[in-house]
Amino acid sequence: MTFYQWQAEDLVLFVRVQPRASRAGIVGVHGDRLKVKITSAPVDGQANADLCKLFSKVFGVAKSQVILQSGQTSREKCLLVKSPKKLPDLITVRSPRFILDVS
Repeated sequence: MTFYQWQAEDLVLFVRVQPRASRAGIVGVHGDRLKVKITSAPVDGQANADLCKLFSKVFGVAKSQVILQSGQTSREKCLLVKSPKKLPDLITVRSPRFILDVS
């Protein structure tokens, strides 16, 4: 299993979060999850909000287009990014709206 999958034009991400880091950002891949560092503490949903804010910048979408599907109180989370505008190098395009030439 990989840390992401396409659902039509939406992207589902499987993430492992490290709260209270000195710097926020995507670190790399940790097993079958994308490892992300967040500077905020996991108190009152602040880490989840900062995670959605980080991914909204990374994928070029509004914060409302990044939805936390599962893992509200866990370090392992599942996020849905609706119609991402930008893709980091770690993610390849596999959406049905693109045709891949295999010849």
